[in-house]
Amino acid sequence: MIPAVPVRRTADAWLKRYRPVRAPRLRLICFPHAGGSAGVFRRWTETLPPDVELVAVQYPGRQERFDEPCVDDMTSLADRITDVVTSVLDRPVALFGHSMGAAVAYEVTRRLEARHLARPAHLFVSGSVSPLEPRRRRDLHLRDDEGMLEGLTELGGMDDAVLADPDLLRLVLPCVRADLRLVETYRPVRLPPVATPVTAYAGAADAHVPREGAAAWSDLTSAEFNLRIFPGGHFYLMGQEPEVVGDVRARLALR
Repeated sequence: MIPAVPVRRTADAWLKRYRPVRAPRLRLICFPHAGGSAGVFRRWTETLPPDVELVAVQYPGRQERFDEPCVDDMTSLADRITDVVTSVLDRPVALFGHSMGAAVAYEVTRRLEARHLARPAHLFVSGSVSPLEPRRRRDLHLRDDEGMLEGLTELGGMDDAVLADPDLLRLVLPCVRADLRLVETYRPVRLPPVATPVTAYAGAADAHVPREGAAAWSDLTSAEFNLRIFPGGHFYLMGQEPEVVGDVRARLALR
């Protein structure tokens, strides 16, 4: 196992590189889903081109950041991540986010363009309807633990090993609830579209992300937009990882 290498001292807690590249052509910054950690993208380093460096975002409150409080509002999280992402803008960057991570990646893209005049090469949004679309569910973070877990299990987003270990489950639930509060209370305002090309991915059987909801991301960019549907549900990535990474590779090769 190759240890993560900090990007910079001020960003080492946030940005993880599992296969450092000395002089990358591009960096792919990946944002996990609610309750997820940077490690969900570790295997992507095996199939990305050798000149593309994967940088995975580690949110507070999990793994080695377990002793830090979780961030439960979008503005604070996106602002803080944008600040540390500026440390890797010596190379072009593309952003990929799944589920909650898609919304965070979008908000970071907006901030990079508006505050730092830095346009990412591409924004990949996965397992998420457009932030401007009405949400079907906004109450998971308000439920008791049992009700919240029931909703998450329907999505397929809870690890069986975690569910089977009461002590571990008790440790991760506060972080999961904070993430759900962040995404379920997220109310973006309608702003001019970003100038970054956007590709939206979704699972064909994801009842929470219908095709039209994923396609609505096209309204949030003034650049090229593409939509691709994969077999599977909300966490289609678990079974389609090689195909998804292959599509990302192909689109980055054109930039």
